[in-house]
Amino acid sequence: MPNAALEVRTYGPQARPRVGFFTDTSLCIGCKACEVACKEWNRVPDDVAPWTGDSYDNTRALGADTWRHVAFVEQKVPVGADGAARSLMQTAAAEGLAAEAGLDTYQEGDGLRWLMASDVCKHCTDAACLDVCPTGALFRTEFGTVVVQDDVCNGCGYCVPACPFGVLDQREDDGRVWKCTLCYDRLRDDLEPACAQACPTNSIQFGELDELRARAQARVERLHAEGQEDARLYLADPDDDGIGGAGAFFLLLDEPEVYGLPPAPVATTRDLGSIWAATGAAALALGAGLAAAVLGGRRA
Repeated sequence: MPNAALEVRTYGPQARPRVGFFTDTSLCIGCKACEVACKEWNRVPDDVAPWTGDSYDNTRALGADTWRHVAFVEQKVPVGADGAARSLMQTAAAEGLAAEAGLDTYQEGDGLRWLMASDVCKHCTDAACLDVCPTGALFRTEFGTVVVQDDVCNGCGYCVPACPFGVLDQREDDGRVWKCTLCYDRLRDDLEPACAQACPTNSIQFGELDELRARAQARVERLHAEGQEDARLYLADPDDDGIGGAGAFFLLLDEPEVYGLPPAPVATTRDLGSIWAATGAAALALGAGLAAAVLGGRRA
């Protein structure tokens, strides 16, 4: 399987430090400014869906026409004295706000917690989509990101099931695949990606991956110290994330499944080498057996 570091080194002196996104969901307010900025800069077609009644999320998932997707996860949580570590005065204020603002649900004493998270292509180190592309439409940039060349893509769709995150999608009108480029054109001009620049709370942070990982670890430790024990990093450990390292990782306040993310993603092409080796060995053994049978038959 190709190694991202080796691929970037092929750029020689043009190779740049690997960059990516750290998305801190504890800071996301669900404004969708990142979605709008992405669409405007990259001229991504509008795909706002009708309101389903299930959620206020009107884009629902990543796709060929949604390169940034802000998930709205609505959870029912207690707002009473047993539901949070707060003083009696704070509890009374929270209960009063819940009743006054209509946060109470049909269950007595329950309220809502909204978890919001801006999802994007992970720009994997072991990028299965890149491995299976037969035309070279997918390539590794000098920044370590993975980009689709729309003028080379033939719409075969091999990369769609190869992605362990379900990011890749084909556009209905022409069948070609489209996804986040991490604003490759902006990177080449030393500009910040449009989504990160537009984020008003700094939930989407852009920079060199090593620096972002250190910043993310410090943020988790701070949240733990403040009582947010469920805070955890997702895809921040390149040695234990199943894809050899991600160019986009996240701070989550709940399990990955709650946000629609796979809990243990694995590059779908990871075992191809061993599979082909086993297939080759089996073919050789079969060939040897057939040859022995033919030679033995002739001697008889």
